[in-house]
Amino acid sequence: MKTRIISAVILVSLLLFFVISGGIWLKVAVGFLGLVGMHEFYQAFSKENKSLHVICYVFALFYMIFIEDIINGNNYFNIFVSVFMVVLLIYTVLYHNHTNALEGMTGFFGFFYACFLLSHIYLVREYTYGKLLVWLAFIAAFGCDTGAYFAGITFGKHKLIPTLSPKKTIEGSIGGIVTATVLALLYGWWLQRSFTMDGVNILLLCGLTGFFGSFLAQIGDLAASAMKRLTGIKDFGKLIPGHGGVLDRFDSVILTAPAVYYIMLFLIDVQV
Repeated sequence: MKTRIISAVILVSLLLFFVISGGIWLKVAVGFLGLVGMHEFYQAFSKENKSLHVICYVFALFYMIFIEDIINGNNYFNIFVSVFMVVLLIYTVLYHNHTNALEGMTGFFGFFYACFLLSHIYLVREYTYGKLLVWLAFIAAFGCDTGAYFAGITFGKHKLIPTLSPKKTIEGSIGGIVTATVLALLYGWWLQRSFTMDGVNILLLCGLTGFFGSFLAQIGDLAASAMKRLTGIKDFGKLIPGHGGVLDRFDSVILTAPAVYYIMLFLIDVQV
């Protein structure tokens, strides 16, 4: 327990530093977490095919370095994904005696799951009002986790999906969604009183991200549990003592960050 608490304090301190700093500091941190997460994923699903993994790491590095150019309105992301997939297909054809299409799909999904989805933390932070709204990704994830825990131990009677997570209950799940939504709305109320965000319905944005983010946070948690159960592992990694690996600690944020980003895209009117 002591190790877990110390790790949590260090992790929160680093999180605050990198997210508040933003820019290149956050990009490097998210890129590092994405690469480590990919390594954890490949160790769980495809340990042997290291050459294919190297290709995926190279594309992940390229993506993170040029993320501002790739994620825009010029279809560069479509081109990036197409080239990535073609390279993987070429590799599986040329080295068909050592790999197969399933390995190639695993390679791409490792990038998409661990790097691309997690990169939305950086995308949110660098978007309009992102310095203030990026915290919604963590409020939705950790607020849901905390609310679900206390609601579960207080009211929990009906199992949610016992084959994946025996301790999770329907009551805990509802409690997590309610807690995260309320916390997000309270944060929105504080933002509305403290800052001016022209053309943004702050309470609507915060309410939506709290509700949908908390729902997706639970999906992320359960999806990670399903993957670990399938591969027969307890944790994806050991990077964070007492907490496991990147994919263990950020399994919820992996989905809440994209939720915040795309809700921001719809609700924030950016004047060019």
